[in-house]
Amino acid sequence: MRWTDMNQHLRSSIKSGIAKSWMRLVVVMTIGATIGCDRVTKQVAETKLTGMATHSFFADTIRLEYVENAGAFLGVGAEWSPAVRTALFGFGNGLLLLVMSVLAIRHRWPRLALVGIAIFVAGGASNLLDRLTRGSVIDFINVGIGPLRTGIINVADVAIMLGVGLVIIASYHDGDARTGRST
Repeated sequence: MRWTDMNQHLRSSIKSGIAKSWMRLVVVMTIGATIGCDRVTKQVAETKLTGMATHSFFADTIRLEYVENAGAFLGVGAEWSPAVRTALFGFGNGLLLLVMSVLAIRHRWPRLALVGIAIFVAGGASNLLDRLTRGSVIDFINVGIGPLRTGIINVADVAIMLGVGLVIIASYHDGDARTGRST
């Protein structure tokens, strides 16, 4: 191997290592910021909204209302026994988050998909922390226009949906790259 070839190989290896380190940092910071924002907003909601009337903003587009949700999305399963809820929403969610993380790392998902799965896992982990420590999740945001409204959600729920959206977008871009199409 000639000196110029070795030099170019070394530069390429260094750039690849820096890119991997940078991506790891982005993923860790994304997870930390997502969990941090969710934890802080839930704490504020608990201290400022508990026992208060619903607060409405932007012509009733956004409502803030404190709710402790023992169920899953939109309260599904709230009436189930605590043991069943813990098994499904606690251990089941924990296993799902672990499997999704391992799949993303092992299959070397594209960068956008990695950021998406990081946001998804962070949102899921923050809600999981609530379930395991409180037995319920603090929800406080309701968005909509007139009768068309979301359920009462939190920042972690928004992160989960954003993460899913980014993974879907990344899968379309990845498919376009394989077929030679551009978007």
